[in-house]
Amino acid sequence: MENPCSAKPGLLLVEDDQALRNGLKWALSDLYRVREAATRREALAELERDDIDVVLSDLRLPPALDEITEGLAIIEAARAQQPPVPVIVMTASDSKEAALEAVRRGAYGFFEKPCAPDEMMHVIHQAARLRNLERELGRLRERSTSYQFGSLIGTSQALIKVTTQARTVAATSVTILISGENGTGKELLARAIHNEGPRGDLPFIAISCAALPVTLIESELFGHEKGAFTGAVAAKKGRFELADGGTLFLDEISELDRPIQVKLLRVLQERSFERVGGTRTHAVDIRLIAASNVDLEAEVEAGRFRRDLYHRLSIVPLVLPPLRERIEDIPLLALHFAEKAAAKHGRPNPTLEPTLVEALTRYSWPGNVRELENVIERLVVLTPESKLGFEFLPEKIHRQAPGTGEKDESTFEGAIESFKRRLISDALRMEKGHKMAAARRLGMSRSYLHELVSTYGIKD
Repeated sequence: MENPCSAKPGLLLVEDDQALRNGLKWALSDLYRVREAATRREALAELERDDIDVVLSDLRLPPALDEITEGLAIIEAARAQQPPVPVIVMTASDSKEAALEAVRRGAYGFFEKPCAPDEMMHVIHQAARLRNLERELGRLRERSTSYQFGSLIGTSQALIKVTTQARTVAATSVTILISGENGTGKELLARAIHNEGPRGDLPFIAISCAALPVTLIESELFGHEKGAFTGAVAAKKGRFELADGGTLFLDEISELDRPIQVKLLRVLQERSFERVGGTRTHAVDIRLIAASNVDLEAEVEAGRFRRDLYHRLSIVPLVLPPLRERIEDIPLLALHFAEKAAAKHGRPNPTLEPTLVEALTRYSWPGNVRELENVIERLVVLTPESKLGFEFLPEKIHRQAPGTGEKDESTFEGAIESFKRRLISDALRMEKGHKMAAARRLGMSRSYLHELVSTYGIKD
């Protein structure tokens, strides 16, 4: 078998007409590593022998030239590969029933002879890309814990850059400022730095500066003595005391008002403070990690944040990239979140349809990693089977999925989609919307029918 990492995808061309096979091979060889077969037996041998990414096959092959059984057997064998190999079939212009049966059996697409080169190449490229994506998903399952810093997962250069910096400073007690949009994982990064450092066995105390009213934030940070204010019926330790020896994480630090900023600056300078209503000075040994989802430098220039405090906080600045700048991490993250959600909800170990992954990578993710995790958990909970497609994706993501918009029926690809859409719609109508019965009528699995219904936006 040839090296599976070969630069060119493998294409198996199955055609008993030698002249047509030669012409197709000539057209495809620049982009594909073409293997040839004239019969089903030769085709199955090539599937076993070589690393094939896509099959382009005639349906009527010797010795049964008047039947399509040989071509259907090739589809069955290709779909049995791990991961399944997509099959695109070629039919004569008077063989639409044969093409329909091939689609029912799982063919990726079909062309009428003579094939239009541009349209054929487009569909072959799509099929090869999906096959490669399925293969990559398999690799991701095997190495899903290999690219982590704490709970941060990814192989993108943007993420590797910040986690490499974080690993370097984790061994120190230097003050760190983490910047990034909401949902990028700022607290996860702070926890990872704490856990990797010498204070990892000591407390990690987190507080959101935006979650508490101004009247309580001072007490929450520094504690208070009994009787310090109405309702202070007992002395209480603040977050600085609770974090003594460990790490204090202040999220959304831009929300602190100016008087509290002054007190925080003093603590950072002197490593000591007094509780609200108290006179005793408490010394603390903490590492401080702050985080902000806004540009603190801009806040300084606008006069809303103290410049001296900003410089104290940002001794080591770390910037977490938004998910839209690390798209290559989405498959790995989606698989991780799917397995996490399946374990949480007692569902079987999930797999991801390549079409789902393609849809996820086309979305801009304004809510970043947190939004992706929520979407994947939704899919795990709502999908009755272990294979996750994009049937239950939110509409805003589904609209950006490939193939969800209707194509012009005057084009070949549009005609194929229109044909599939009508076929599925008719089956659902005849079975009164019952998808299991419609799937049986079409000769396909229920999960595959779900995927097609979502892909073509069919209202059932």
